[in-house]
Amino acid sequence: MRKKRLAKWLLVLAVVIFLGLIGIWVAGSYLISPARSAVGAPPSDLPAQAIALSDSHGKPIHGWLVAGTKGQGAILLLHGVRADRRAMIDRARFLHAAGYSVLLIDFQAAGESPGDAISFGYREADDVKASLRYIHQRLPGERVGIIGTSMGGAATLFAEPEVDAVVLEQVYPTIRQATEDRLAIHLGPLGPWLAPVLLMTLHAHLDIYADQLRPIDHIGRLAMPKLLIVGDRDRDTTMAESYAMFRAASSPKELWVVHGARHVDLYSYVGADYRTRVLTFFDTNLRGKE
Repeated sequence: MRKKRLAKWLLVLAVVIFLGLIGIWVAGSYLISPARSAVGAPPSDLPAQAIALSDSHGKPIHGWLVAGTKGQGAILLLHGVRADRRAMIDRARFLHAAGYSVLLIDFQAAGESPGDAISFGYREADDVKASLRYIHQRLPGERVGIIGTSMGGAATLFAEPEVDAVVLEQVYPTIRQATEDRLAIHLGPLGPWLAPVLLMTLHAHLDIYADQLRPIDHIGRLAMPKLLIVGDRDRDTTMAESYAMFRAASSPKELWVVHGARHVDLYSYVGADYRTRVLTFFDTNLRGKE
């Protein structure tokens, strides 16, 4: 009788484990699934030209180019995960008003750009490189800056670009920490225990190992001035992780901690303060203004 009861419980346990593994596989599939959508025309108050540049494989990366005042600098805007160029429109508006040329792109597998999967900045780094080549071709001689939010910042670090100034917003240090943080938010104490299992699906889905997704290993290689912007209530990328990123960054570097901010659009959260800080940073490092 006891053997039958034990066998029954072992069977139940096996079924639960099996279903759990399927659930984790499905969750991993969703996280990397394309986030494509029709972007439509640019807003009427932003004089943007729709463009399609080619990545290193000849595939199109779609975006908008907003021409600014010649000689005043150009800014590449890079959105976060499961977003597209529309998430960066408000930044484009104030940068264009200040005279900068602006390029907003849809990363591969986002918005109107084709692609099979989101890779959390790793393969999106190729889009950063392609976008910078496009800027240098269309706007020769311009000093160039980048604003990368979350995954856009990770893609910037993986690309290790040769530009003149970079703003990095709420960038995860390693995919392991990012996964643990997000699972802890949604599943509590159980989350960190499931993180290694979820990360095991990474290679099967993307042919990328977790140890390859470590933006913190790249930030020290960027020699240009860097402004890191973080929220002190961010649970997706914690303050401890943001401080670690800042410590790993090479000089010159600045850290701006936005009080009360979670993992949100920091420009929408602080508005005028964001414009002032970012414009001062770019004016100093792209235009030589103090």
